[in-house]
This record gives sequence, structure tokens and C-alpha cells, in this order.
Amino acid sequence: MAATPVWSVDPRTGKQREQVALEATTGEVDQVVRAAHAARASLADRRVRAALLRAAADLLDEAGPHVIEAADAETALGPGRLTGELARTTAQFRAFADVIDEGSFLDIRIDHPDAGATPPRPDLRRYKLPLGVVAVYAASNFPLAFSVPGGDTASALAAGCPVVVKAHPDHPATSELCASVLHRAAEQVGLDPAVVSVVHGFNAGVALVKHPLVAAAGFTGSVRGGRALFDAAAARPVPIPFHGELGSLNPVVVTEAAAAERAEEIGAGLAGSVTLGTGQFCVKPGFVLAPTGPAGDALVKALTAAVSDSEAGVLLDHRMRDNFLTGVRERAALTGVDVPVTPGAGGEHTVSAGFLTLPAALLAADGEHDLLLEECFGPVTVVARYDSTDEVTAVLSRLPGNLTATLQVSAAEAAGEGAAAALLDELTPLAGRVLVNGWPTGVAVAPAQHHGGPYPATTSTSTSVGGTAVERWLRPVAYQSTPDPLLPPELREANPLGLPRRINGRPE
Repeated sequence: MAATPVWSVDPRTGKQREQVALEATTGEVDQVVRAAHAARASLADRRVRAALLRAAADLLDEAGPHVIEAADAETALGPGRLTGELARTTAQFRAFADVIDEGSFLDIRIDHPDAGATPPRPDLRRYKLPLGVVAVYAASNFPLAFSVPGGDTASALAAGCPVVVKAHPDHPATSELCASVLHRAAEQVGLDPAVVSVVHGFNAGVALVKHPLVAAAGFTGSVRGGRALFDAAAARPVPIPFHGELGSLNPVVVTEAAAAERAEEIGAGLAGSVTLGTGQFCVKPGFVLAPTGPAGDALVKALTAAVSDSEAGVLLDHRMRDNFLTGVRERAALTGVDVPVTPGAGGEHTVSAGFLTLPAALLAADGEHDLLLEECFGPVTVVARYDSTDEVTAVLSRLPGNLTATLQVSAAEAAGEGAAAALLDELTPLAGRVLVNGWPTGVAVAPAQHHGGPYPATTSTSTSVGGTAVERWLRPVAYQSTPDPLLPPELREANPLGLPRRINGRPE
């Protein structure tokens, strides 16, 4: 059987640009994974790993104009957006290099023997080791920051794990270009380029998650695709951790006092967040609870004006465009749904933004409108108008897990007056990141960041953004009563590497 070609496609026209590669066969996936597995030992030295990440950041910055040009040609995201994404991508590499240097990610804990303890305690020394080869499934909507040079790759390398990336079909040329940059970075610091590899094709992705030498996987994409891979990872003879980001509605609750105080500001801010990147952010606010009455009407009026002024945009591919148009039609046809601004086809290859409204009571009462509680990828949101906080509570109780949840409050409520604290308590179980008087689009790369949430937002409790993302690719091991010369250097009594440690439960 002839190998299937992998084409780069221009989403602005739907036409093929160039053949980039061939889809990998199962045998080729096996070869790539085995090469990655063989390269594990070269990542053992933390200093070399840090040097690799910094070299990758520098070379990506150096190749920036070419990377941005390639990514824009395949995604239509625009040079401005992609310039910012590249800066975020290289910042992630440098941030994880700093995590390696600092060393607390190893979570070193030493308990000295205590014969008087109940029960008696032996000498115990614990730290974390890399899992092994990590499979990364690239995202469609972030061709850099969540793809070949993305946070999953950077954090896995920081942990000491080789990476095999299954490239996304929406940006194969960008993926190959970025892979070549990472290979040069590996060679520059004396590493085997096999520490990062790329494969293409649906079947290659399935073979990758099933390969016995793959020790963990990271995924960003749809609920359907992610769940299929998650189930495959769990069904293996030896199951592996699968850290998947699958889908999120990202609810927003606007209090009546907030709407009365700043309806125009909230409406404009919501419109900007919904339409940012043509609505293709995983943290787009896709569902809003807003009050009925004059204050809520003013918010909807401001949202209508702002969304109406937004320009039509190109989605990442025509399949997504078709799914968006179908999803909007199905939602708009539901009983009781109004469409103040109709989202739809802006042209042959574009889509226009819009939003839907309905009484919140319809969502609280039955399952007929459950489709409105599912993510619709693209520039659209749903505004449910509530009459009371009881309706807010009833609707929130029906929401699935999310990456984010947002509460818009008044100045007085922010100072502690009213029921804002109670609403925040209701939102917190729904999401991994809870915002007050902000908008969820934009995920800062910071030590305290958490980009994850209850299922189906993610399949684990981990974050894919921020320094603690490295924890996904590590496992703890404890040494008991082991003579000092036989211990790894990280656990020896003299602490020859100068790493942060906890001794008998206290920082050293």
C-alpha cells in the first residue's frame, strides 16, 4: 500500500500548499519510539537538559520570521497573534530551564532513622524520576505553544523524558520546521536529536499511544479524539498516564449589581474574549449567566454592538468551519432560543461571530437544551438570562467540568458585600482556574498557574501550563536503609548537588 502524503493546506482558500511528509506506518512509529527510548540516558544530566531548553528557545527566536510565516500560511492566525505565541513558547522553554536549575521539582525528602518512633522509622530517602518516552498530541489552535515546541514537550524534556510528537494535520509544515529547530538545539548541546521526534497521521497517533515503550501521553484537542486515546491508554496491557485537555465551556456569571454598575464594559469585554482568535481559544467564555431586567438588557445591548462590529475570520480548517456552522444552526433551532447577532458564514472561507440568548429557567428545568451546555468551537457564546440566584445555582449544578470559571461582580461585592463569596464557592468546584472581574482568554505562564480542570476539561488533576506541569512526567521512588555511596547524588547526606530538600519534614 502506498504511503499517504501529508499536505499543508491554506485555510484561507482550502487549497493544498505543499506536500510536507508521509504518514508514518506502524513500523516507522516503532522505530521512532525505540530511538527515543534509547536516547533517555543522554537526558539524565540536569545541566544538559537546561542547556537544551535554552538553546531551543534561542534558536526558535532566531528562526522566528520563518516560523511565523509558516504558521500563518497554515492557520491564518495572523503574524501579530503568532508573534505573541512564539514569545510565549520560548518563554516556556526558558522557564522550564529555570525549574531544572532550581531543583525543587525533584521533591527530595529525607527522613532519618528514628528507633523511638511508633512504629520505628528506618532511613528513607525519596525523590522523583522521569517516566520515560512521552507521546505528545499537538493542538490545532496553538501551532507553537501547544504543539511540537509547546509546553508538553518543554515540560517532558525538563523532567528528563524524550518526546515523540504526533503533529496536528492543520500545520504539518510548521511542525516539521519546529522539529528541525529542536534537533539543532539537541545537536548544539551534544544530545541525540532523537530526544524529540515528530510523526504524522491518524494511525500513527493510535500506534503511538499503544506502543509498549511509551510511558505517558499529553493531549490537547476534542472530547471525542481525546477520550478515544485516553481509553486506548487505559486499555493497554500496561496502562499509562494520559494527561488530556479535551473541552471546556468556561462559564461566566454576571451579578445584577455588576451589570448595573458597568454593563457596557462587561458587554464589550465579553465580546472581545469570545471573538479573540476567531473564538478558537480553549478558554473562550462559551456560556454566560446574566440577569434579566434593565441591567441585563444593557449588557446584552453592549454585547450586540461589540460583536456586530467584529470582523469575519478564518477558522483553522474547513472541517472546523463546517462543524461550527452546523453547531450554531442546531443551537439556534432550540425552543426559546433567540439570536440577537447571528453567527454563521461570513464568506466562502470565513465565519462571522454572534451569540444566542434564552431564559435560564429552560436550562434548569429539563434536558432539551443540553446542547447549549456543550462547547461550540468558534466565535459564539450563549447568554442565559436568570431571574434569581436560585436559577443560577440550578444551572451551575448541571455544568460539566471546565478549564475556567469567571465571576463578574460590582465594586461593593468585590469588597465583600452581598453574595459574591457564595457564588465564588459555587464556581470553584467547576474549574481549575477561577477569575473575578477578568476574562479567561490568555493563560499566563507562571509558577502558580493551573491550566486544567474537572473532566471533561482534562483527564487528570495536573496542569499543562506553568512550572508544575513537569510533575506529569515524573514518578516518586523511595530508598530505604541504603548506604550513602550507593544512593543517587540527589539523595546523599552531604547534598553534593546543593538541591532544595526536606529533612525530617522540614526544609533543609
